[in-house]
Amino acid sequence: MQLTALLLMLTIGFIPTAGVAADVAAGQAIFNRCKICHTVEAGGRNAVGPNLHGVFGRKAGTSEGFVYSEGMKSSGITWDDEQVAKYLHNPREFIPGNKMAFPGIKDDKEMADLLAYLHEATK
Repeated sequence: MQLTALLLMLTIGFIPTAGVAADVAAGQAIFNRCKICHTVEAGGRNAVGPNLHGVFGRKAGTSEGFVYSEGMKSSGITWDDEQVAKYLHNPREFIPGNKMAFPGIKDDKEMADLLAYLHEATK
């Protein structure tokens, strides 16, 4: 019981966007760190990373035309705000063996802004 409560507290406490107002324009500026490897527009090219159009609701490792790591393909994740935030907070820890060489976003406001932008840019 105590372990379950601890895991619940850690999970809830780790959702970096809870209660943080988001700014789409600020998120677009934050995405500048990502666009060297990712595109967001429909039909956009895959680069070092996959095109992110339609990412929310998609199963990890399934974007057509991109070669994913085994870690990503076997993660079983479906991308939603919580999963994207956890991944972007610390990609190597969240999905061991994935190929994304990114140190992570630790600031809650930046994460909320980036998620707001991604929702707009990838739909």
